[in-house]
Amino acid sequence: MRRYEAVLLDVDGTLVDSNDAHAHAWVETLAERGHELALSRAKSLIGMGGDKLIELVTGIPAGSKENERISHDRSELFRERWLRAVRPILGSRELVLRLRADGYQIAIASAAKDEELAPLLEIADIADLVPVRTTSSDVEHSKPDPDIIEAAFARLSAERSRTVMVGDTPYDVRAGKDAGIDVIAVTTGGWSVEALAGAVAVFTGPRALADGFPT
Repeated sequence: MRRYEAVLLDVDGTLVDSNDAHAHAWVETLAERGHELALSRAKSLIGMGGDKLIELVTGIPAGSKENERISHDRSELFRERWLRAVRPILGSRELVLRLRADGYQIAIASAAKDEELAPLLEIADIADLVPVRTTSSDVEHSKPDPDIIEAAFARLSAERSRTVMVGDTPYDVRAGKDAGIDVIAVTTGGWSVEALAGAVAVFTGPRALADGFPT
């Protein structure tokens, strides 16, 4: 793996073990509106922008008021009921400290909403380490569209070819590819190595990545 100048970090499933909690929140929120979503399928959609997930499952168009209401209710449910179940992934702070010590520029590029990101970064124990942050609230189009990656990249001074995204889902891999930015994947989000095809490297988690990142 070659040396980069900048690293864009996903959060859910990459630095915190939150994908199952998000899936449960989606299942419960959609069930309240009469839309059945199996937990296994919900898990396979985590990492995709919430507006796109709603449209895919219900047919309610992204950008519509009803789509936005469902997304808002899901976010509230996640924070009130499921956030307490989220745990840090081993090595998350270690990874960010290693990147900082080695002189990498770092930015958060998360599909989470603004109000979700702050507590997630506290859980990951990196809130004090990464001031540059972008979320789905900052862009018009959510993952797997590359807008979040583009927004985070624009806040750094690295070349595109020397920037890498770290994520845990095929949606991260696709977004990175569409942005012309390499992606390193971790399997902590529940996806197999095969499902993460297209990543320049795949690691078992932040700790392994911290040990494997070139100095």
